[in-house]
Amino acid sequence: MMRTRPLKVALLGCGVVGSEVARIMTTHADDLAARIGAPVELAGVAVRRPSKVREGIDPELITTDATALVKRGDIDVVIEVIGGVEPARTLITTAFEHGASVVSANKALLAQDGAALHAAAQEHGRDLYYEAAVAGAIPLIRPLRESLAGDKVNRVLGIVNGTTNFILDKMDTSGAGYSEALDEATALGYAEADPTADVEGFDAAAKAAILAGIAFHTRVRLDDVYREGMTEVTAADFASAKRMGCTIKLLAICERAADGGSVTARVHPAMIPLSHPLASVRGAYNAVFVESEAAGQLMFYGPGAGGSPTASAVLGDLVAVCRNRLNDATGPGDSAYTQLPVSPMGDVVTRYHISLDVADKPGVLAQVATVFAEHGVSIDTVRQQGRDVHGGTEGASAEGGGRREGGEASLVVVTHRAPDAALSGTVEALRQLDTVRGVASIMRVEGE
Repeated sequence: MMRTRPLKVALLGCGVVGSEVARIMTTHADDLAARIGAPVELAGVAVRRPSKVREGIDPELITTDATALVKRGDIDVVIEVIGGVEPARTLITTAFEHGASVVSANKALLAQDGAALHAAAQEHGRDLYYEAAVAGAIPLIRPLRESLAGDKVNRVLGIVNGTTNFILDKMDTSGAGYSEALDEATALGYAEADPTADVEGFDAAAKAAILAGIAFHTRVRLDDVYREGMTEVTAADFASAKRMGCTIKLLAICERAADGGSVTARVHPAMIPLSHPLASVRGAYNAVFVESEAAGQLMFYGPGAGGSPTASAVLGDLVAVCRNRLNDATGPGDSAYTQLPVSPMGDVVTRYHISLDVADKPGVLAQVATVFAEHGVSIDTVRQQGRDVHGGTEGASAEGGGRREGGEASLVVVTHRAPDAALSGTVEALRQLDTVRGVASIMRVEGE
C-alpha cells in the first residue's frame, strides 16, 4: 500500500541539472511515487537569482536562503547540485543534522571531503548518495560499491570527461589541431568559456579520487591523484599513435599494486591500442573499464554530462534514498575500511612513447640507447626519420648515415614497462645530451 504523506525534497541549485531534476519530478510524479511507494513533493528550491523565470516551478518554492531550507526539519531528502566546496559542504552537513538524507552531484566536494561527509551521514543515520558525481547517467558508483562488493577490483580505466574526449576525438578523426578542436567544442556547448578544469584534468582527477576510493575501499583524496592536462597533445602525436595502431585519450586510471599493498590514481593523456574498447568511445561520451578478479572485464558506457543524463542519475539516487526513508534504513555507507596507502606516480609501472629532435649524424642512437640502459629502462621499438636543415624529410634510418652532417632527425622511442620514476629520469638525462636538441613529446602507453 502506498503511503499518502509525501516525502519532502529540497533542491539546492536550479541550473541546467537542477531545473531538469525539478521538471522530471513534476512530469513523472506518478511514476516516481509508484517506484518509491510514496509520493515525493518538491518542498523548496534554493537559488542565487530569484528573479529568473524558471518554467514549471512554482515561484512560491523559490528561496535564496538555502540554510533555512535545509534547517526546516520536515525535509526528507536534500538534492545538492550547486557544485563547489562551499557553501555546499556546510549545507550538506546541516541537512544531516536536521534529519535529511542527501543526494549530491558534487565531485569536487566529494573528492576533497568525502570521508568527513560520510562520517556526518553515519553519525546522524542518514544516506549520502552521489551517482551523478562521476560519468553522468552511467550507472557506475552503485555497481562498484554494491554489485561488485563481493569481488576484488584491481583496476579502473576510464574516459570520464566528455569535453576532452570530444576534443581528442576531433583531432584524431579530422586532423584538427588542439585549438581548432577546442573552438568547435566551445561552439557546440561541450566546453565552458574557461575550459581549464576539463582540459587540464582537474575534473577527471576529482572523479578518479572518488572511483579509487570506492573501488579499493580506501581513502583517496584529490591531492593524491597525479594529474596532467592534454593541452600539449599535437597532431604529430596522433600521427605517431596511428603508426603504432593506437589513438590518444585523456584517461583516469586507478590501480591496485601487484602485491595488493597500495593503490595509485592518475589522470593524463595516453596512447591506447585501437583494439581496446575505450579506443572506440567517440564524441562527448564517457566510458569506464573495470577489471576485477571474479567478474573479469566490464565496461560502462554512455553520456557523461548534460542536464538530462545527470538528472537521470540524481533521480535514481532519489528513488533509492526515499525507499530507505520509508523502511527506516540506510543504504551502503563509507566503504573505506582498508586504509591502503596511495603510492606516488614514480612507483607506477608504465610505458613511454618519447619523440626526440636529434642531430642527424652517426652515433646518436647509440648515445640515446646508453641513457636508457643506465636508467634500467628497456627499449621496445625505435623509429628515426631524418629532416634536412630546411625542414624537408628524408628516409628512415637507424643511425642517420648517408646524410650531410648538421641536419636534424626525429627519433621516436617506445619503451617496455618500467617504473615511471625511471622513465622520467631517463627523459631528463636525454635532455642533457648535446645531440638531443629537444624532447618533442612524451606520452604514456596504456591499455595493453
